[in-house]
Amino acid sequence: MSHQPETLHAALGDAFYDVVQPAAFPQHILRYRNDKWAARVGLDHLSDAEWVEYFGRFQPLPGSFVQPLALRYHGHQFQHYNADLGDGRGFLYAQLRDLVDGRLLDLGTKGSGTTPWSRAGDGRLTLKGGVREVLATTMLEALGVNTSKSFSLIETGEALMRGDEPSPTRSSVLVRLSHSHIRIGTFQRLAYLQEKDEIQRLLDHTLQYYMPEVQALPPPQRITGFIREVGRRLADMVAQWMCAGFVHGVLNSDNINVTGESFDYGPWRFAPIFAPGFTAAYFDQNGLYAFGRQPSAVGWNLTRLAECFVDFVPVSDLSAALDAYSEALQPSLARAVLRRLGLKSAGEADFVLANVLFTFMHETKCGFEQTFFDLYGGMASQARWRHSPSAEFYASPAFEPLRAALSVFVPIAALNLNHDYFQRAKPCTLLIDEVEAIWAPIAAQDDWSMFAAKCADIALMAAAYGT
Repeated sequence: MSHQPETLHAALGDAFYDVVQPAAFPQHILRYRNDKWAARVGLDHLSDAEWVEYFGRFQPLPGSFVQPLALRYHGHQFQHYNADLGDGRGFLYAQLRDLVDGRLLDLGTKGSGTTPWSRAGDGRLTLKGGVREVLATTMLEALGVNTSKSFSLIETGEALMRGDEPSPTRSSVLVRLSHSHIRIGTFQRLAYLQEKDEIQRLLDHTLQYYMPEVQALPPPQRITGFIREVGRRLADMVAQWMCAGFVHGVLNSDNINVTGESFDYGPWRFAPIFAPGFTAAYFDQNGLYAFGRQPSAVGWNLTRLAECFVDFVPVSDLSAALDAYSEALQPSLARAVLRRLGLKSAGEADFVLANVLFTFMHETKCGFEQTFFDLYGGMASQARWRHSPSAEFYASPAFEPLRAALSVFVPIAALNLNHDYFQRAKPCTLLIDEVEAIWAPIAAQDDWSMFAAKCADIALMAAAYGT
């Protein structure tokens, strides 16, 4: 089936974006194409040459935008407001429909050239940065996280100078597939400029295309309903991160999407063990966005979204709406734990399981992904525990509360412990040393074999978990 194009973001008007030209790159080498998601949006028929024309040279995708749109937004960066933001090295290239569920999806770029918001930057993305984002999104999707998808990565033949990489370094352009690029910072910009009519326009657009259940509410309840719905979605997102051991690294309000989809991966990392103070960014010296602080950081950003509506709704109503986030966190975390362990809900016991699981992981310092891998299926995996590198932890007194908690749960019907993935001793992981090891041969010999092998291993894990 062919793709179903849209141009709905353009209906917001030019107060929300700048029409821009993509960069003309000297070279186009296709390094990655997401065939699974290309099929889901009706673009899998493209040859590699056609793919490069659309996602490297950015010829207009038939039926969508004639020219790309660099989106305007502001945001808090490490809790300091910055009114000089916007798409500085990316743009909204096209919109189209998910052919499976009909959702509106965006094709956005990273590294596609300068825009009015580049702030003296070169508008480019390093090849290493592109490889890291492909790995992050692929791994997160396999772990059940609601994430943007890396759709395309093309090496572009330029030499870039960067302070955090050996330079000159190679360049690339990434295309990501996302549910939306409407950020908390998109609303913040309009509030900063005191453009109340445009805030209402953006809210109406968001509800119509992303939250029709909130749009169906009586008009006086739509704003608080919007805050509640964003809060619930963000609670799910954070819970999924916590159960994946994932640290986003830069939880600024311009990096938080109101549709609750994780996106924009810079200095991300996966935690080797359950360590609340573990950080991803070398510049996060105070640990503001550390692993254990991610729930509070996202909640802080949600409050900034609510502040955009203080001229529309009483503050007391907004405060009550914000409670939806904190109320949803524990149920979201319990659901995420059950999903990762392949277990059916057992009511109130779900919360006990989540609590004792993370207590066990924190106290023993056992491997984060190893633990979820070993315990997948609950008591049905007892034989696998004995052969695990973490077997000593499961034989210790510290495990007894967790064993008792697991004993009341039944595995899901789709559990497939006979899958080849579960016959091995160690799970697929993506720790920082592995990422650096994957990049080293690419940088030295243009050898992509380790990258391909890791992508294949992640795909095996995804198949085993049914994600």
